[in-house]
Amino acid sequence: MPFNKRAPFTKKEEQHKINDNITAPVVRVVGENIEPGIFNIKEAIKMADSLNLDLVEISPTANPPVCKIIDYQKFLYEQKKKQKEMKAKNIKIVVKEIRLGPQTDEHDFNFKLKHAIRFLQEGNKVKVEV
Repeated sequence: MPFNKRAPFTKKEEQHKINDNITAPVVRVVGENIEPGIFNIKEAIKMADSLNLDLVEISPTANPPVCKIIDYQKFLYEQKKKQKEMKAKNIKIVVKEIRLGPQTDEHDFNFKLKHAIRFLQEGNKVKVEV
């Protein structure tokens, strides 16, 4: 099948390993209503199945990897919600520029000064260029 140049590039999100996709033989299990501990992977999956939940690998680099028994769809929803909150908290700083020349009259200067004060009150940065 040839490569389609017109197809949009889709960035695949980093998915967490869940249930049978976890490759570690032993994992540290945490979760609500569960006593934390280190378990064999098969035991951990059985525990998750008995609660009708998923075993999700949270920290694969830990030794042993940390897995949490939760509802995976709810986990993804909460992750997206956290990302949206973080994105909303990032405030974009806008730099407004005001140019003053040697021929700028006093009235024009006062007019530009009013604009600069308004920009600063709105929370923007002002760059004055002479």
